[in-house]
Amino acid sequence: MNRKQLTLIFLALVIVGSAGLVLINRNKDSWSAPQGKMGLKLFPNFTNLDDVVAIHLKDAGDLHLAAKDGTWRVRERNDYPADFSQIKELMDKLAGLKISQSQPIAASQLARMQLEPPGKGTNSAILAEFLDKQGKPLHAVLLGKKHTEESARPSPFGGGEFDNGRYVMLPEDTQNLLLVPDPLSSIETSPESWLDKDFFKIDKIKSVSLLSTNATNSWKLTRESEDAPWVLDATNAGEMLDSNKVSSLGSALSYASFLDVASNTAPAATGLDKPLALTLATFDHFTYDIKVGGKTPENNNLYLTVAVAADIQTNRPAAATEKPEDKQKLDAEFQAKTKALQEKLAKEKALGQWVYVVSSMQVDPLIRERSQLLVDKKEDKPAGNTGAEPGAEPKPAAVETPGLPAVPASAPAATNTPPGATNTPPAEPPK
Repeated sequence: MNRKQLTLIFLALVIVGSAGLVLINRNKDSWSAPQGKMGLKLFPNFTNLDDVVAIHLKDAGDLHLAAKDGTWRVRERNDYPADFSQIKELMDKLAGLKISQSQPIAASQLARMQLEPPGKGTNSAILAEFLDKQGKPLHAVLLGKKHTEESARPSPFGGGEFDNGRYVMLPEDTQNLLLVPDPLSSIETSPESWLDKDFFKIDKIKSVSLLSTNATNSWKLTRESEDAPWVLDATNAGEMLDSNKVSSLGSALSYASFLDVASNTAPAATGLDKPLALTLATFDHFTYDIKVGGKTPENNNLYLTVAVAADIQTNRPAAATEKPEDKQKLDAEFQAKTKALQEKLAKEKALGQWVYVVSSMQVDPLIRERSQLLVDKKEDKPAGNTGAEPGAEPKPAAVETPGLPAVPASAPAATNTPPGATNTPPAEPPK
C-alpha cells in the first residue's frame, strides 16, 4: 500500500470520526438534561401525606375526593364515603415513585402519547392534583399512555402484552416526557370506582315479608329456628308452599353488595315513590326495612334503600344452674358479642342516607309474587278421556299379545288351536 492510499484512508477516518463526534454531541445536548431525572422521585417533596386533604381528577369530567369530618368522601356521589385504603395506597405509591426514563417531547407528539390537555378528546391526559387545606395543588401530574411489554409466556387465549408503566408529564414541565414503572391503573375518573363498597350483611334470618303495590302479591315467611322450614303466613285452601323455591331465602343477602350510589335521588327518577317494601328480621333482633324502586335505564339494575334498627340486649340473664367459675367467661363472651352487634348497627344505620344501585340478581329472589312461592298446580284430566266425542261410548282398548299384532278387543279371542284346525263344531252337510 503506497503513501497516497494511506493518506486517503487516514482522511476518511478523520471525516467519519468527526461526524460521529458531532452526532454524539448533538445527542448529548438533547438528552443531558432529561436523562438527569432518571432514578429521581417523580415527587421529591411528597413526604407528608397528611398535608393532602383533597384529590382532584380531571379528564372529560371532574372527580373530587375530599376528607370531611374525618372521612374521605366522593363529592359526585353525595359525599358517600370513599375507600380510604385505595386512596392511601395511591398516595404511598406516588410518594415513592421514581422516573425510569425521560426525553424531550414536541407538542405535535402529545396526542400520540395521550397527553393532550384534559378533556380534549380520546388522546387527552388525566390530570391528578393533590390539594392542601386551602385548595392549592401540592403535587400534580398528567397521566398519558400506558407502557406495555410483551409477556415472556403469552397466553393461549391472547393478550400477550401487559401494562408495566405509564408515560406522564409534570404540568410545570411540559417539554419533557417521563416514564414511570407503574401503570397507575387505580387512577380513574369514574366516581363508582372510588366508593367504599362495604355494605350491610344479613345473617340468621327469622322472617321475610314483601309488601307489594298489589296486595294479592304480598306475603310473609317465618321460621322457628335457622334449621326449621319456612312457613307461609295466611295460607289459603289448596295452597302449599314450595320448599325448593324458598330454600335460598335464608342466605339471600348474606353477602349483599352494590354497584353504585345514585346521584339523582328524586323518588320519581328512582321509582322509590312506589316501591316494593321488604322487611327482614333476624334472630339477633336486627330489622332491615328495604325499599326496592325501579330499574336503571342503562342496564336494568335496581334502585334500593335500606333502614336498619336493632334491639340489642345489654344484660345477660344468668342461668339458674350456672356455676360461679363459668360466669366470668360467659359474661366476657356476651360483652364481646354485644359490642360487635352495636358496631354493626352503627355502621349499617349510616347506610340509610343514600340510594343505591344494586344488581337485580340479588333482589329478584326476594321480590317474587306470592303465587311464585307456591307449588305449581297440576291440570287434572277427566278419567277415561280417550278423545272420543261427548256422549259416545268409549271404544275398548286393543288387546296386544307378545309376538302377535294387536287385535281389537271386539275381535274373536285367539286360541291355541293348530293351524288349519277349528274349535267349533263342523258345519252340517247340505241336505
